[in-house]
Amino acid sequence: MPSSPHPRTTTAAGADVRVRFCPSPTGLPHVGMVRTALYNWAYARHTGGKMIFRVEDTDAARDSEESYRQLVDALTWLEIDWDEGVEKGGPHEPYRQSQRGEIYAGVLQKLIDAGAVYESYSTAEEIDARNEAAGRAKQLGYDNFDRTLTDEQKAAFRAEGREPAWRVRVPEHDVTYVDLIRGEVTFPAGSFPDFVVVRAGGQPLYTFTNPVDDALMGITHVIRGEDLMPSTARQLALYAALIDAGVTDFVPRFGHMPLVLGETGNKKLSKRDPQADLFLQREKGFIHEGLLNYLALLGWSIGPDRDIFSLEEFTAAFDIVNVNPNPARFDQKKAESINGDHIRMLAPDDFAARIVPYLRAAGVLGDELTPEQSALIAASAPLVQERVQLLGEVPGMLGFLFTDELTYAEDALSALPANAGEVLVASVGALELVPEAEFTAAAVQEALSTALIDGLGLKPRVAYGPPRVAISGRRISPPLFESMELLGKAESIRRLGALVARVG
Repeated sequence: MPSSPHPRTTTAAGADVRVRFCPSPTGLPHVGMVRTALYNWAYARHTGGKMIFRVEDTDAARDSEESYRQLVDALTWLEIDWDEGVEKGGPHEPYRQSQRGEIYAGVLQKLIDAGAVYESYSTAEEIDARNEAAGRAKQLGYDNFDRTLTDEQKAAFRAEGREPAWRVRVPEHDVTYVDLIRGEVTFPAGSFPDFVVVRAGGQPLYTFTNPVDDALMGITHVIRGEDLMPSTARQLALYAALIDAGVTDFVPRFGHMPLVLGETGNKKLSKRDPQADLFLQREKGFIHEGLLNYLALLGWSIGPDRDIFSLEEFTAAFDIVNVNPNPARFDQKKAESINGDHIRMLAPDDFAARIVPYLRAAGVLGDELTPEQSALIAASAPLVQERVQLLGEVPGMLGFLFTDELTYAEDALSALPANAGEVLVASVGALELVPEAEFTAAAVQEALSTALIDGLGLKPRVAYGPPRVAISGRRISPPLFESMELLGKAESIRRLGALVARVG
């Protein structure tokens, strides 16, 4: 019997490529899900094909509209666009499984008419009992008993009030396909039984709806996680049945991406891991360019010794066949480092605009910006753009510029030297001599250098520590002299004097 890949496997390439992203709206979006969307999107953009975004929302107990909206929000924030699907429409509407019941019923009828599926009345208890009687392990599951039921037996079951489930007739030979990432894969004959596609009562299962949607929407390449690889055998069996029933005329190519492991151990990154929470990463201050760059590296490389690239470079270079099948490990520190590199690649005005929501979330700014605040953001943003890895770090670094009520960090106060009062008094005296109209970063630096380094004989690191704490309330801050220029002469001197009063 044949063991080679199905002869009707698609040869689609270029603009004929059609991929899909089809999550279930359960819980918050996570980075593993995003990588799946990213690789599908990148392959579509690389080939000139199309990406379809549909939602598998038939699990009423777990699916929620809130989760659906979060999925859309996630892709919108990440700027992963799609060509057909929810929120956008297209020739294969509707794109939510919960709205496709009549379509599934019609396909089931075609499979029934073609003899590709059959009625199954066996209960779980009956299957277990038959396996036990035959000395067959229960773990092997269904024994294909109902394949050969006579019309009389079916009528007897119906007379008992039983409703049939519908099972696919699995081929009695090896099932082989060529994985885009892993090469040839064979599922031996007998390694999986005839499986249910529609439950008694008419509810279609994932093993049915997913391949049917792929077939009806013309999906040519199924790119998904390694954990779904075992289901490929059933999908290929169903595809053969769908071809026989005239529902489609080709089998898609499959590619199974490597697992993403947590930072330690060899377990898959769990949805419960903080690193997996997409919106938590956004809250920390990832920008979409940086996060997508890092996620792209979880199984793929643009070249040796190169980790930083633009999304345009990524889509130009990406090919699914170059994905590494070995597990990839999520490294939060590396992700943040790459994000910092992308922050530094932003245009200054773009960076300034992106930090505003974080300043608002921290209570530094209100809903409406004043002209003075807008000007201060534009002037101060360049002071930190080269220093932060996450946008969430910005409020702590710039907040002191937007308030008159400075709060001192405990570690900053405890690190002050014994002569802090002397240093601060000398700083006030030096700055009072700088004309207000000439109160620039360069003039401030010259005045403080003369007073503290030349006058008191201090080293720069020791000399500028107390003024830094006085101005920002922190040990680490944006450049000191530029910060003083932004605050102005009067406010800078007032803050120096306030810390003098505190330290005595």
